[in-house]
Amino acid sequence: MRKEIYITDYNCVTPLGFDVSSNWNHLEEGKSGVALHKVIENQEAFYASMIDTEKLEEEFKHHFDRQDFTRLEKMFLLSLKPLVEKHDISEKTAFILSTTKGNISLLKNQTELPEGVYLSKLAQKIADYFGFKTKPIVVSNACVSGVMAIAVAKNMIQAGKYKDAFVIAGDEVSEFVISGFNSFQAIGTEPCKPYDRNRNGINIGEAAAAMYITDSHSSAPLRMTENENFRFKILGDSAVNDANHISGPSRTGDGLYASIKNAMTEANITSEQIDFISAHGTATLYNDEMEAIAFNRMELQNVPLNSMKGYYGHCLGASGLLESIISMESARHELLIPSKNFQEMGVSQPLNIIKENQPAAIQYILKTASGFGGCNAAVVLEKC
Repeated sequence: MRKEIYITDYNCVTPLGFDVSSNWNHLEEGKSGVALHKVIENQEAFYASMIDTEKLEEEFKHHFDRQDFTRLEKMFLLSLKPLVEKHDISEKTAFILSTTKGNISLLKNQTELPEGVYLSKLAQKIADYFGFKTKPIVVSNACVSGVMAIAVAKNMIQAGKYKDAFVIAGDEVSEFVISGFNSFQAIGTEPCKPYDRNRNGINIGEAAAAMYITDSHSSAPLRMTENENFRFKILGDSAVNDANHISGPSRTGDGLYASIKNAMTEANITSEQIDFISAHGTATLYNDEMEAIAFNRMELQNVPLNSMKGYYGHCLGASGLLESIISMESARHELLIPSKNFQEMGVSQPLNIIKENQPAAIQYILKTASGFGGCNAAVVLEKC
């Protein structure tokens, strides 16, 4: 019999707040971090979701004495610190870092490659600060990285390699990332509108998120009030590459469909049992259409669904972990958050897009992600 694996703690640092509760309160009020920002000199401002650097520095100085960290590293450290303070680190504790670009900003105006640009060095620096005893694991697979990091933790604990794991995920808005997506003509000219008829592209976002994952014999469950304790069991996961195109998703949704199907098969649940879908929903023309096709192929078209991109933008390697945390908060608070900026259906297949705050009993959550290179991932969570 396989070990049961649980998420028992999490935290996040975003433009909407430096902890989970402040993020949840702002989401409940419908607030978004997306705004116009001047990211590249001599170019117009872009809509993006960015953390206020002054507030970040102030928060970091309040919690840390050392200041020799990059902006992204400070985001990572702030997100992880509350978890490390509550859970022991042993010889069997994994440290997993998810990111797409890491410290890419260090490359600006450099003639030689700075050491901090290497993702392995970034992970080791964070691990050394907190005293992790095992070699860090880096998950960097485009925009599915955050969801895959959860799966890596689950599978390694089940295999007996580790007893528990701290998973962190993060990326920051940079000239490099903005320029890259802009070259694809993928950046929207307004706040993004996932699945909407008038969507015209993504908003880049930034965040860091952290999660503690353990087997059934360790750690206290999440505590919302004195009378409410929750764990979230990771029931199933899968990652499938559709091998369609370097930047374009499969028109038939094959990779996402297979990821969802495999994850639900492992979880041993049916489409009728899924209570909520936290989808990828980038607000690009082809991604949203592909997702709609995949969800319909899995007969999930009637399940309440949202995208968090209208609140946070697309946080790249952090998005999957951050959005999983928000989906668990939805289950804890029994409240579905609307897919921001959605007004009129803009995909060819029916979807049950959440349009307003609505109470709901949520037991089974499906979280999906898709990204460049044809990668797709899905994870099924159960509120226990």
